[in-house]
Amino acid sequence: MENTLKMLSSVINPATGKSMSEEDRWINAEADEKGQLTVTYQREGISPEQKRKIEEDIISALKGSYDEDKILVKTVSEKKSTQTAPNNSQEKPTSAHANLKVGHGVQGNKKRIPNVKKVIAVSSCKGGVGKSTVSVNLALSLQKLGNKVGILDADIYGPSMPLLLNKKGAKPQATEDKKIRPLDAYGMSFISFGLFINEEDPVIWRGPMLGGVLNQFFFDTDWGELDYLIVDLPPGTGDTQLSLVQNTEVDGVVVVSTPQDVAIADTIKGLKMFQQVNIPIIGMVENMSYFAPEDSDKTYYIFGKDGVKNAASSQDVKFLGGVPLEMGMRESSDEGHPYMANDKNKTKAGWNSYMEIAENVVKIVGTEKKGIFKKLFK
Repeated sequence: MENTLKMLSSVINPATGKSMSEEDRWINAEADEKGQLTVTYQREGISPEQKRKIEEDIISALKGSYDEDKILVKTVSEKKSTQTAPNNSQEKPTSAHANLKVGHGVQGNKKRIPNVKKVIAVSSCKGGVGKSTVSVNLALSLQKLGNKVGILDADIYGPSMPLLLNKKGAKPQATEDKKIRPLDAYGMSFISFGLFINEEDPVIWRGPMLGGVLNQFFFDTDWGELDYLIVDLPPGTGDTQLSLVQNTEVDGVVVVSTPQDVAIADTIKGLKMFQQVNIPIIGMVENMSYFAPEDSDKTYYIFGKDGVKNAASSQDVKFLGGVPLEMGMRESSDEGHPYMANDKNKTKAGWNSYMEIAENVVKIVGTEKKGIFKKLFK
């Protein structure tokens, strides 16, 4: 333990600028007979972002003496104890279940996903704008246009697709050649990290481990023949987005925001990130555009009017359409029966909005290296 702690003497607490050793935060550092090293430190007062930086520094300090994939970082505080591990305390799957090989992703040349014609990412830099709900209903709308569609829930830290698609507790199986067999949800192929963990389990991983899981979801999943794979990204511009653009050929990004200025400001940061790495922006969707009660003729612009439409114009990207607030959308999401899966909604404004957005996506993605794509391929 003493030698290991000496190697860790350079690790700094970002919250204070002092070394972890100086603050006496190290609790233990022990290696078992299989070579797995467990490092435990006191986390009180350290944010999740600062925690990730500390974990990266721990790995950097120890990787010359230990295998990176066998370093387990545990934290303790007055409230709880958590860990970052190669297998993240997952339940051991049976031989019939698909299994995740949680290791470090290897960056290489970008690859296309076999038998998938178009990969479309759905992104927002701001949480709480309804991006996952838009992803699900956009996928169903594309399906209604006659396409074979799959959904990949790439939000490792907060996977919500099992709830939205009524698949809580379902477990993917493995094919004979050990690939992951996606679940079927409303006629769409679907995979999510939320299917591999217990619903209340925290996920606290280093960035490279995220890349390894995403590569499995992209390239070790038996997607079959798809016209569109919708990738629901987590909020922000972090490790998941980086892994996506480094390793996978993406045909475009749909950017989602609510009309309010604070959401748009963050969303544009994400948009510019994709532009900088030459991923085409298909266009922007304004979610929660307005609220029109069913028992009234009035329209309420709760989060402002035309905010995303104006932002799209200022960024020289396509405005794909706006989706209104409807009670049925919230209720259907909570119940796991998506809005666009219920034909009873055909007469409502939200249905028409999603169909318009899907039609716009098909038109734009089908026009490669033209229009808004052209300037990105110069």
